Order: sequence, then structure tokens, then C-alpha cells
Amino acid sequence: MSIETSRREAIKHSAATAAGLWAWLSHCSSCLSQEASEGELVPFVDEPKTPENRLDWETLDSWLTPQDQVFSVQHYGTPEFDYKDFKLEIGGLVKRPKTFTMDELRALPKTDTLMTLECSGNGSNKGFMNAVYNSRWSGTLLAPLLKECGVDPATTEVVFFGTDKQEETLRPGTPRELKVEVPFGRSLSIVDAMRPDLLLAYQRNGEPMEHRNGAPVRLIVPGWYGIANVKWLTRIECRDRRYMGRYMARDYVTVRGERQGKDVVFVESSVTRMNLKSAVARVTRQTTVDGKIPVKVFGAAWDDGTGIAKVEVRVDDGPWREAKLAEEPRSKYCWTFYSVDLGHLAPGKYTVVSRATNIHGRVQPSAEDDEIALKKTYWEAYQQWPRSISLEA
Repeated sequence: MSIETSRREAIKHSAATAAGLWAWLSHCSSCLSQEASEGELVPFVDEPKTPENRLDWETLDSWLTPQDQVFSVQHYGTPEFDYKDFKLEIGGLVKRPKTFTMDELRALPKTDTLMTLECSGNGSNKGFMNAVYNSRWSGTLLAPLLKECGVDPATTEVVFFGTDKQEETLRPGTPRELKVEVPFGRSLSIVDAMRPDLLLAYQRNGEPMEHRNGAPVRLIVPGWYGIANVKWLTRIECRDRRYMGRYMARDYVTVRGERQGKDVVFVESSVTRMNLKSAVARVTRQTTVDGKIPVKVFGAAWDDGTGIAKVEVRVDDGPWREAKLAEEPRSKYCWTFYSVDLGHLAPGKYTVVSRATNIHGRVQPSAEDDEIALKKTYWEAYQQWPRSISLEA
């Protein structure tokens, strides 16, 4: 079989798989939303109104997030350019550097990747609790292109550069202060970059990706925080030295205290893989019965692909109750919906919180646990998230 024939067969198989997957997701999302829409919504109190282009937890009823609830973050502003002139380069330590136009990328075998994408600062305060969404990304796989380019064995990491640029000041306030315009960039180790599931995406949920979300091409790294999923991707460079751009070396760095005997030692680490996390998304009630209100809780849990074993929900300081995990839709790098019946509660104010446990027994920490309490930066805000409700008879 020729290379061209193999490519055509791969495209045909990918198209058939995508069509079946999309039909399944549409059916399952509809079934999933039915129970969550039953009963009367109990609004959360003491929380700001959901801003535009952010997830609305109180109305969350779809496994794949609609575009009007998708967040976007820009570090060097939103670049303006003509898509007709757009090209993606793969260079650096490769034997055969290549440049692709959008038409050439679209002509390559198309693959779908399901993934929950979260900003690493999501959950750092009550005004920033909704920068997360779930998507079906479509595009072409990265690893085959890197292999086709012939990556030099000396390569230790791969750097991904966006079209967006900005002037940065290095060593400010010193005699060696330096101002230089640089593109936004993030790097992955060569091992991570060669994972078989990294995607050069140009569609989200079957539609062309919006410009604010990184069109025409963005990197998709399943299981990693949003910062690693470089938008407006324009160059991929193989290197044998550590890339130390602002958003690798100086920003998106978590400073966390670690207990070593009687001392607390602060350690800096790069923001990379998503942490185990869950959130109460929606609370519903039924008509009061004998002075008490039947209440149900719905929510979502996610991680870096390790796997969610269970989710528990607690009201105030009561016992933890194990929730029911939705059997479908389920996918390795996506959030899992859950629900739990809290029974009949008396009228009053309550705090509802969830915690997830992964397949290795790791439990989502509370704000009082050392790994959160001794953290000095707001990145990786994966602590339990209490939400307040008020029930009236």
C-alpha cells in the first residue's frame, strides 16, 4: 500500500470515527442533562454573576461546553493577522524542516481529541471560578509531523511559539536591563511532545475554532493546564537547551511551602499537568414535604487523565456522601459528571462542598491542607470549593 493510499484510508477512518463519536456525544449529553434539569434551581449565594464567555455553573447541563461559555486568556494581547498568510514552521534540530499552510494541515489525517481545559488560576477566588470547559478538538496529530521532520537525537525539548508578541524587560532596574520583543512561548520535554495524543487543532466541537481561542491553529496537550496549550501557533522548534521564556521561567511558576522537619522550605515548580479537582455545579430542589425540602446536587470532577475513582459531597460539617458518577459520556482527559441525593433538608442556609478521589487514592485537598495553605501563588487552585445555598420552605 502506498503512502498516499494509507493517508486516504486514515482520513476515511478518522471521518467515520468522528461522525459516530459526535452522534454518541449528542445523545449522551441530552440524556445527562435531563435529570439535572428536573426540579427547581437553587441559586448559589455570595458569588458574583457569571461574566460573558465563562462557564455558568448554575445552568451547566451539557458535557461539551457551548462556545458562549468558553473562556479565553491572552498574555500578549490578541494578535491580528490575515489567515491567508498564516504558516506553521517546524524547525530547529530537525533534519527536514517543514512549513505548512492551513490547507496543507487540513489535508493531513484528521483526528479528534476529547479534553477538559482549565486555566491554572481557576478557583483562586470567588470571582474566578469558571475558567474551565470541555471540548472535542479536531486537527492533526503532532508526533507524526515531528517524526517526518527527523528530530535530532540531541533534542531535549520542543518549544511552541505563538503569533502574539510583546516587549519584555529583563533584569529591570539593573545596569544590565534589557528590553526585547519576544513571542509567547511554552516548551515540553521531547518525551511529552512525542506523546501520541498531542494535537494541532483547528476545530472545536465540529466548528472552526474562534480566533480568541487560538485560531487558526493551537496546540492541544491533553491533561495539561491551559497555559501549555499554545494559541495562534506559528512555530515549533526542537532544541537541546532549556527554553526560559517568561511563561516558563518567571511566570506560571507555583511557589509552595514544603515541611522538612520543623522547617518550611519554599520550592518553585512549573505549572504543567492539571491537578485532581471537583466542583459542585448545580443544586436543585423539589416541593417542600412535611416542612423539609428534597435536594439534589450535580457537579463535575476532572484531573490529568489519571482517573476519577469517586466523588463525595458534604453539607456543612456533616458526613461525606458518595456521589453517583455518570456512566457516560466518559473519556480519559474529560470531566466526569456526578450527582447525589441529599435527602430532605430543613429550610435554612447551608454550605455544600465536594471532593474527588483518583484511582490511586489521592484525595482532593481542602484549603486547610498544607499543599494549599502553604502555597503562595494562585496558580494550581485545586482545593475543595465550598458553595453556599439558602433553602426556603
